[in-house]
Amino acid sequence: MTRNVPSKSSRRVLEPIDRVSEALFGLIMVLTFTGSLSVADAGRSDVREMLIGALGCNLAWGIIDAVFYLMACLADKGQGIRTLLDARGTTDAQRARQLVANALPETVASVLEPAELDSIHQRLSRLPEPPRHAHLSWADWRGAWESFWWVFLTTFPVAVPFIFMQSVQPAMRVSNAVAIALLFVTGWAFGRISGYRPLLMGMAMVVFGVLIVGMTIALGG
Repeated sequence: MTRNVPSKSSRRVLEPIDRVSEALFGLIMVLTFTGSLSVADAGRSDVREMLIGALGCNLAWGIIDAVFYLMACLADKGQGIRTLLDARGTTDAQRARQLVANALPETVASVLEPAELDSIHQRLSRLPEPPRHAHLSWADWRGAWESFWWVFLTTFPVAVPFIFMQSVQPAMRVSNAVAIALLFVTGWAFGRISGYRPLLMGMAMVVFGVLIVGMTIALGG
């Protein structure tokens, strides 16, 4: 029995919206730590504890996010295998068309004629026997690795001032300026992706990020 195991990931490595959401989460995460410092009372030991907490928290979440990415890859591939097996196993033309249409993007499926769906179903029926279970490919592991580093590295621009500047107050000001700039860039990128005005979304993301961080700190996060 021939088995065809695709080497390419069923998911694009870090879609643009994934990059934006991961960057936003990392920023909010580290801001909850930097924002909890008291400029008047904080000493170098407090800054050190804050940095360890911020970097450690994002390190842990980076690992968790990488695991979630791999789980999503397995789910996508498993769903693809089930769809292929269902399509190959049915003799009902209407059900076969529905299975094929459900596997396609809604916009694409809406413009296909029944004969075109039948043609796709026939081609699927001629494919080699799929694997019994989904397997992770090198591309999947690479995507998880990139997801981990993307989450983890978003902490550094905001934390760097506290590493190289001895005085807490100037470091806090520089850190906040960097955070606001990164929040704006994140919102601008989201605006480009979603079709909204990038400038407006950039400013809205700054306000949103500040509000979320303030609520998190107020609730003891």
